[in-house]
Amino acid sequence: MSLTRVNATAATLTKNRTEGSISPLSGMCVTCVDGCIGMCEIGKSAYRGTEVIYPQPFGITTSASEKNYPIDLSHFNILGTAVGAQGIEANSNIAIFPNADLEVRIGKEKDIKLRLPFIIPGLGSTAVAKNNWDGLAIGASMAGVPLTIGENVCGMDPQSTIEDGRVVDSPDLASRVRMYRDWQIDGYGDIIVQANVEDTALGVQEYALEKLGVKTVELKWGQGAKNIGGEVKLNSLERAKLLKSRGYVVLPDPADPDVAEAYRAGSFHEFERHSRVGMVTEKGFMDRVEELRDAGAKHVFLKTGAYRPADLARAVKYASKAELDLLTVDGAGGGTGMSPWRMMNEWGIPQVEIYSLLYRYLKRLDERGEFVPDVAVAGGITMEDHVYKALALGAPYFKIAGMARSPLAAAMVGKTIGRRINEGKVPVYISRFGSTVEEIFITTPHLKKIYNSRFAEIPPGAIGVYTYFQRLRQGMQQLMTGNRKFALKYIERGDIAAITREAASVSGIPYIMDVDQEEVERILS
Repeated sequence: MSLTRVNATAATLTKNRTEGSISPLSGMCVTCVDGCIGMCEIGKSAYRGTEVIYPQPFGITTSASEKNYPIDLSHFNILGTAVGAQGIEANSNIAIFPNADLEVRIGKEKDIKLRLPFIIPGLGSTAVAKNNWDGLAIGASMAGVPLTIGENVCGMDPQSTIEDGRVVDSPDLASRVRMYRDWQIDGYGDIIVQANVEDTALGVQEYALEKLGVKTVELKWGQGAKNIGGEVKLNSLERAKLLKSRGYVVLPDPADPDVAEAYRAGSFHEFERHSRVGMVTEKGFMDRVEELRDAGAKHVFLKTGAYRPADLARAVKYASKAELDLLTVDGAGGGTGMSPWRMMNEWGIPQVEIYSLLYRYLKRLDERGEFVPDVAVAGGITMEDHVYKALALGAPYFKIAGMARSPLAAAMVGKTIGRRINEGKVPVYISRFGSTVEEIFITTPHLKKIYNSRFAEIPPGAIGVYTYFQRLRQGMQQLMTGNRKFALKYIERGDIAAITREAASVSGIPYIMDVDQEEVERILS
């Protein structure tokens, strides 16, 4: 059985003609016939070419791998106990799940405070992020969860002012920072500005530090579109020319008269904008961290993707030597839909495997007395059990979980419900809960109490994000209470067990039948 659908997927709007009879090796129909109109990926590529590389419709969807990896977090179960309590009095009237503390502090000085152990990694210039930014920014801010402004925002902002190759003003970036800051309470959370090769050349982080008052910046090793740099679609010739003039790779070349004529004739409808790949060296990395600190950065993060083990080791070692405040590591398979589809499925180290390698590398540093940065892990994490298992796999080094697609989904759903309410067309599936924001969104009484008259300014997308995070909050509290762990710092590797031998072998987490053997013998004897 193939682990990946090779030649047909909803991501690229393709399907096989003989859907019930497919070659598992090639993904082709068992009988490929002359006369077929070409609905599969091969056939569609015959007339749409490179357009079929990417998930579609491009820019309004998010996508993730549909590859069925041999191991994932479902291969572990969270254990529980009937004995005692950690972090709270072992009293049945006190050790109740609402008292489980999910607050955490991260950073070298532990001066970034989070109400919940989550972070939204880089969501940048893509249309799906821009169109839902108010929901993401306000919702994350209200929840006390950090949000990262991803790559290429200034370069893609048509209103940006660029002088001598450096950005001096970007209304889009300024608006994104301000939107998050305006809803922060008691300093919880943080807004982070990320940079890729083009952003660094444009001086985006220096602009954010000096003009926008940003305190936290993040370096990024590739990872946009997995490992080849972020990409978006451009639906006008003028915009394609503008982006090329700002240093981006734009395909096909909008400056070519023949290309321009083909676009006007309708031969194609979108240009591709690509970023360049970074060239990491230890000296270059250390120099850049120092430059950012000199420019006023209070906190410096690093985000890296599912590269080969040697690159993961570099990320860990460099983050340690530079004493970074956070290292975020992403597993294969996730994304906001801008990656080539086959790359999204077939590139990189999967989730459990990269978490396990990361734990080993961090433990090795720790045993030698070297600085161990706080770590966030990402890649397909969406629910509270995912968060618990991920943190346990890397305990005590993994501090928070990164999620992008799921809060973005919550923002889009909230926005859609708000629009339907305004139109008076609440779908039947939703209308059973009511027909107003107050009736449909279960957290509105709490938000009204916190924000009073400002509640009316909160967009439904933000309420969606906030409400989703509150669901995760209670889910985490319940799982922690089942393990009698009433603060995040008590989560440990022994809280989970592998339910397959292969998962145990990869992770070093004991197989379920081998757990507690010594204690069992002591009890029974």
